Amino acid sequence: MDPLGAPSQFVDVDSLPGWSDAYEAKQLDSHQNSVEKAQVDVRSPFPYRKDINEKIILWKGDVALLNCTAIVNTSNESLTDKNPVSESIFLHAGPDLRDELQKLKGCRTGEAKLTKGFNLAARFIIHTVGPKYKSRYRTAAESSLYSCYRNVLQLAKEQAMCSVGFCVVNSVKRCYPLEDATHIALRTVRRFLEVHGETLEKVVFAVSELEEATYQKLLPLYFPRSLEEEIQSLPYLPADIGNAEGEPVVPERQIRITEKPGVPDDASDEEGLEADLSFIGSHAFARMEGDVDKQRRLILQGQLSEAALQKQHQRNYNRWLCQARAEDLSDIASLKALYQTGVDNCGRTVMVVVGRNIPVTLIDMEKALLYFIHVMDHIAVKEYVLVYFHTLTNDYNQLDSNFLKKLYDVVDAKYKRNLKALYFVHPTFRSKVSAWFFTTFTVSGLKDKIHYVESLQQLFAAIPPEQIDLPPFVLEYDARENGPYYSYYPPSPDL
Repeated sequence: MDPLGAPSQFVDVDSLPGWSDAYEAKQLDSHQNSVEKAQVDVRSPFPYRKDINEKIILWKGDVALLNCTAIVNTSNESLTDKNPVSESIFLHAGPDLRDELQKLKGCRTGEAKLTKGFNLAARFIIHTVGPKYKSRYRTAAESSLYSCYRNVLQLAKEQAMCSVGFCVVNSVKRCYPLEDATHIALRTVRRFLEVHGETLEKVVFAVSELEEATYQKLLPLYFPRSLEEEIQSLPYLPADIGNAEGEPVVPERQIRITEKPGVPDDASDEEGLEADLSFIGSHAFARMEGDVDKQRRLILQGQLSEAALQKQHQRNYNRWLCQARAEDLSDIASLKALYQTGVDNCGRTVMVVVGRNIPVTLIDMEKALLYFIHVMDHIAVKEYVLVYFHTLTNDYNQLDSNFLKKLYDVVDAKYKRNLKALYFVHPTFRSKVSAWFFTTFTVSGLKDKIHYVESLQQLFAAIPPEQIDLPPFVLEYDARENGPYYSYYPPSPDL
């Protein structure tokens, strides 16, 4: 749903209280303190971690209303399941979601697949299929449910998402015991955040009233909010807490591999280590190549550094986009300073910016930036052109170079990649000089895409007149400066 106009029904994850915020530490008496000190060396496999707890949110509500980077939809293998979660998501996302799902050609149990969020506040929807539960196939069901949560988190990591809203994946129709499923969900998320915590800022568990009590009961086991809560929860952990990634462990499938097959257990480790190291780097090829592993590691570190910067930029953009979808931007929309019109001669979408309609000194320019992102996000996924009418602008309409630089830095890479031309209509000498300095010393990648257009006749050579909605004052100005504009349009039959 477009957030412009009426107040948004969507809920911003940043406004929700965190798991740690809801905790009120209990005052322990001297006896309890002494017990704690005696047991402090007996730590839980899920120790108290404040940094992880700050990422967790338990929220009673509809996951479809969450304003975050992605929400999770639970469905069946054909992605047509009708359950309360999926029906709400379909209702709020709009009809385009069903068309998109047909392209995915289903989803296997335990897998996770990605679509756009369409009319949702969330930018993406991650679809996953939980297992059907039968007691005799419990092991298979546990592994599949683990895969659902793990694959969702892995997909979020790969797409540089900053927040994910989980529904309860195991739907009632699939008969999975809620408490058993909650153990798997919580420990899988916990283990993932222990290793990849820097990739996610928020993980929301969106639950119903019936599910809330179970989550409240089990969350302290995996996300204790203090050392006291960690110790108190320890006896209630299940026997199977999974492996290092939270995956269920089947004892009969474990294979014992000795560290040194054929070497007696009483052999000296130091002697074996020295014997093994004596051969490393002694052959001619090793001496010639140098430390190959070190060289590869340095190269990889350079690549990861660049990738990390890109992911950080993507997370920042996602944050701006989420805010844009939640804000009431109707005051900016009413200016009619940015709008979509037809297509150019190459079939590319034409976006119009009217400089005179931007009262720079009177509006909140950060909201203007949010509005630009809100309007342009789905346009910039394919090739497009911008037409900027500088016609009759004055000092009150001049966009500051710092604002333009911020806009250029904030937007996603697709904006720059898919922008094929920027037509600067009715430029003045001063504006040409300013644009030259800006594109030469600030955003050099834009310089070759700018085309200065002195008259509408030149513009119509690239964009047919019937494909662009022109403000009346632009037509009047061009008629005065360059001749009557009716020469560009077919004469009216009444004339």
